[in-house]
Amino acid sequence: MRDTRESRLLLVLLIAIAFALITVDIRGGEDSPIDGTRQAAATVFGPVENGVAAAVDPVGNAIGAVRDSGRRHDRISALERENAELKARLGSDDRNRSRALELDKMLKKAGAGRYGIKGAEVIAIGAAQGFSWTVTIDIGSREGIQRDMTVLNGDGLVGRVTTVGPHTATVLLANDPDFTVGTRMEKTDELGFATGQGDRPLAVQLLNGKAKVKKGDRLVTFGSQASKPFVPGVPIGEVVRVDPSGGDLTRTIYVNPYVGFSKLDIVGVVVETPRTDPRDTVLPPKPAAPKPKPTPTVTVTVSPGQNDAEGNQNSAQGDRSDNPQGDAQDNDRQNDQNNPAAQNPQSTQNPQNDQNGVTNGQTPGTGRSDGQAPADGQNDQQ
Repeated sequence: MRDTRESRLLLVLLIAIAFALITVDIRGGEDSPIDGTRQAAATVFGPVENGVAAAVDPVGNAIGAVRDSGRRHDRISALERENAELKARLGSDDRNRSRALELDKMLKKAGAGRYGIKGAEVIAIGAAQGFSWTVTIDIGSREGIQRDMTVLNGDGLVGRVTTVGPHTATVLLANDPDFTVGTRMEKTDELGFATGQGDRPLAVQLLNGKAKVKKGDRLVTFGSQASKPFVPGVPIGEVVRVDPSGGDLTRTIYVNPYVGFSKLDIVGVVVETPRTDPRDTVLPPKPAAPKPKPTPTVTVTVSPGQNDAEGNQNSAQGDRSDNPQGDAQDNDRQNDQNNPAAQNPQSTQNPQNDQNGVTNGQTPGTGRSDGQAPADGQNDQQ
């Protein structure tokens, strides 16, 4: 269709009619005169629209899926990255919990000793100084760190600052052979000097060679002048071995440090010293003594029948022991029954009478066989 004057007039006329119908429909509201025409058009064209939509929608959906496939792929990739980050966070929860506990312990130590500290994280082990036992922390002069400051953690003494940079500092650990710190024994106040021995216990030289020391005694830092390089009262460790004095002026003991130097993470640098010596208040509480184990007991139960039999036997033995004469008489009776001759002592005492005729019916000593005893006179005459 060519662009002519008539076509332009027709287009303007159609647009004017459309606006007029829209205006009449809006003003009429529910009673619009065009409502009937709209319903008739919907009745006629509605099925046609549904058929066309059923035929065209699958094609449109396929085109849309192809068009959106790139965006969906990007969304899936973003979700996978978020899932990986969440897994990483969940995996580090245990480590974060452990670090939080370590930080809490360190803050409690600092509070008990009235130390002002700045927290730091160990970022490197073994600085460029050589084979020394050192670590590098992530704070330096910009945070107010200076040389010869005490470094501790939640367990006790870690070391002292030796080198300071703008953003980092180097700490010489207490187990280094070049490390020496003054010590004080808990309760007895015996003084000495502790020296590092690498991965072995610290060697402590006590100034008093006759000091009474036992395994399990604990030591803290004695403190330096102006609290540099060491503040007083920081826990060092427990005695694990005591060498015999041998009459020397000093005495050597060996101390197991509280700090695990191979697993340092969160440390604190003491930037504000306490006004008074905390003494032994920073030491951890001693473990409670083990409760004594109860002694096992054995109970023997005797049955009633066995108890009665044993009682009767015991009573019989008691009666015999109480009446020894009665026992002797019982034994005599039993012997008489077993020996009939004992019941007739005359037969045993006069065996000749038996031979003279007792067996023939004669009276012993008469020679008569009638069995009668002679008179006294006759016996006398004879």
